[in-house]
Amino acid sequence: MNLEQLRGFVTVAETGNFTRAAERLYLAQPSLSRQIAALEHDLGTVLFDRVRAGSTLTAAGEALLPLARRMLADADSVRHTIDELAGLRRGRVRLGATPTLCVSLVAEVLSDFHVAHPAVELHISEHGSRRLLDELDAGELDLALITTSVAASSDRFAVAPLLVEELVVIAASAAPPIAAGDSIRLEDVARLPQVVFSPSYDLRATTDAAFLAAGLTPHAIVEGVEMDAVLRFVERGLGVAIVPAMVLIERPGLRSVRLSEPTLSRTISIARVAGIEASAAAEAMQATITRTATALAGRMSRTMRLA
Repeated sequence: MNLEQLRGFVTVAETGNFTRAAERLYLAQPSLSRQIAALEHDLGTVLFDRVRAGSTLTAAGEALLPLARRMLADADSVRHTIDELAGLRRGRVRLGATPTLCVSLVAEVLSDFHVAHPAVELHISEHGSRRLLDELDAGELDLALITTSVAASSDRFAVAPLLVEELVVIAASAAPPIAAGDSIRLEDVARLPQVVFSPSYDLRATTDAAFLAAGLTPHAIVEGVEMDAVLRFVERGLGVAIVPAMVLIERPGLRSVRLSEPTLSRTISIARVAGIEASAAAEAMQATITRTATALAGRMSRTMRLA
């Protein structure tokens, strides 16, 4: 059993088709078929049910797939760690983050990191926290920035709290103020036209739970949109939205007021797989994230603090 065989096996499993897998791997299909046949011979079991419509995993193939992904990820980590031994002249970091963090904290982190380590490859995965933990567990990420309201209870992960930030209500700067003071009650927000996130967002689950607990039904005028669209729609006066305070960075078209009765907040954490030594590039990225978060908490001390 070798890495080429495992990579071929994983690719066939992901595509469900030997021809498409061979194209992705830039191999002739007979070569790929021989690799899989040799792997099955070494393991003494059949890994795929080959049918006219494609190829599906057998029970043995299903059992092997997560292990094969982990072995390939570990092999990649070894190569990148060796590359990094000469002062991060080469290397790679695979960072996952939620959409709200990608438009705020991560943008600042990547800018600082690239200046310090311009030769290190950066790969970003933008998803909800649950999906990011799945990718971390599969060996597809080195680090993930998640919200710990949905974070891992599994022993597989080491989760370090980083920031606690309030959720605020945003409106267009050009529109009349939505509150007389610097805060607004959730009951009053429920009566305002709102731009509401996609159900896949961690933030959506948090706000839905808050309205439900208060016995309120929000007045949604636009529903199911992504972060960038929410901010643009609010800037143009379509309604208000409940967002993390940090997304207001460099958004002069928006103003915010704090929530009260109740106050809502979230904890941002750095997650990594427990028990696996991080590469030099990943360690440098984690240090950059921590420095940037500390500076951000200092700038936004009214609505954010270090965890």
